Amino acid sequence: QVQLVESGGGLVQAGGSLRLSCAASGRTFSRNAMGWFRQVPGKEREFVAAISWTGTNTPYADSVKGRFTISRDNAKNTMYLQMNSLKPEDTAVYYCAGRADPYGATSSLPREYDYWGQGTQVTVSS
Repeated sequence: QVQLVESGGGLVQAGGSLRLSCAASGRTFSRNAMGWFRQVPGKEREFVAAISWTGTNTPYADSVKGRFTISRDNAKNTMYLQMNSLKPEDTAVYYCAGRADPYGATSSLPREYDYWGQGTQVTVSS
């Protein structure tokens, strides 16, 4: 059974930092693109960042560019999202996702990801 488990969410003041982790089990994602998305109630799931299997291609949403950094450790089958200079509008449930096709490109579209975590809440207070 493939599982993606996010951790590291919580409550932080504006301007603070958090580091999210996404640990995969049940299969390796070392040859697969992965991504982070977020969602607030009543809105569609929103792309945050993605990372290629090599880690060399890392597209970001404009809203987080320069503040968030995505990375991965294939040896640990784990992906990360370092979030700095957090703003209240970053408040959301954050989800990690993985694509099933090996060597596939990164994508900002939720429908192109096959595996999803359960989400972790990030709340940024003003």
